[in-house]
Amino acid sequence: MAILVVCPGCRKRFQVSDQFAGKTGPCPNCKTPITIPTKEQEVIIHAPEEFGTGGRSKKGTLILKPVPRVDVKFSWKGALSIAGAAAAVVLVALGLRYSGLLADPTTYQALAIQLIGLAVVTPPLVVAGYAVLRDDELEPYRGHELYIRAAAVAAVYIVLWGLFSRIGPLVIEPEQLWTWLLVLPPLFAIGGLAGLAALDLDFGSGTLLYGFYVMVTVVLRAIAGLGWVWDLKAA
Repeated sequence: MAILVVCPGCRKRFQVSDQFAGKTGPCPNCKTPITIPTKEQEVIIHAPEEFGTGGRSKKGTLILKPVPRVDVKFSWKGALSIAGAAAAVVLVALGLRYSGLLADPTTYQALAIQLIGLAVVTPPLVVAGYAVLRDDELEPYRGHELYIRAAAVAAVYIVLWGLFSRIGPLVIEPEQLWTWLLVLPPLFAIGGLAGLAALDLDFGSGTLLYGFYVMVTVVLRAIAGLGWVWDLKAA
């Protein structure tokens, strides 16, 4: 009969013949000394279904089945769709740049276009970032539930852009980098908390999601002819 052994060094599992029970020898993988347990000491690894918490029927079978883990798989169709959508957004931004509609970003027309643009691009960016940054150990949000939560996070992000466009020009001095510390940390903290509250991301991942969103939208506004963030003018 084989005895199941777990190496205390590399944690690798393997089986050895019971004739070595009670003896000590090196691990074949990492050479850590291992004491082979006797048959009475052997560790028994139970099948997952033996720990079901949903109760059992009179026949002893589980009433509830465990929820299978679903891993994210790469999809060429999804990748091409994302690439096509990104190209379309860039083309629209270039069109706005050369149309002159955003020549004066403080007009009501320009502000309306910017708001509509943020409303269009923000939810997909949140969903895309969530797909990458979510905790693989947690069941992912899907369908309508994901879209509603992403919309809530997107609304927070858009409000943060509005706050930055109002407060930034009044506080930030481009030549004095320390003035950015008065504005950016609070905005990133709120953005991180939005991901934490709505998408069950940890605070670090929520902050990375907001940073990804800021990076993409900063580039898009520059492509659209609005300049970089240090060129913001109070509306």
